[in-house]
Amino acid sequence: MDIPVLSPLVSERIWALPIGAAAVKFLNYLVYRSDFGGAIPVPQKQMAIEYKVVPSTVSVMLDQLVELNIVLRAPGGVGKKGNTYCLHPLAAKYESMDALEAGWHQALLDMRAGRLVGLNLPEYQTVPPDEGNPRLRVA
Repeated sequence: MDIPVLSPLVSERIWALPIGAAAVKFLNYLVYRSDFGGAIPVPQKQMAIEYKVVPSTVSVMLDQLVELNIVLRAPGGVGKKGNTYCLHPLAAKYESMDALEAGWHQALLDMRAGRLVGLNLPEYQTVPPDEGNPRLRVA
């Protein structure tokens, strides 16, 4: 049995996202709620109910994640039930390592061909700050 695999771009670099803590926490909800490969089968109003916030709060958090291309609005704009969303394939969870590798390979091909936008993440050259963490030494 394969174990679900989370994108290392999300799991390892979530601390570096230039968004507020509320949007980072909401991204965790979206990853949890998404299908393998990134489709988010939940309408925005339902997200607000499940996440126990008002719909405008969901809108603000989604906008922050859309700006970074971590969350993508489905092509075709707004439907009868509002926007539909998906996680960028490079930020999605997958059912196995093989599926992750295939999903990333296809995403890179699509990005090179102009069919998919890239992630809009800043480059970080340093490790996360260690404020508040104890400095441990080996005796």
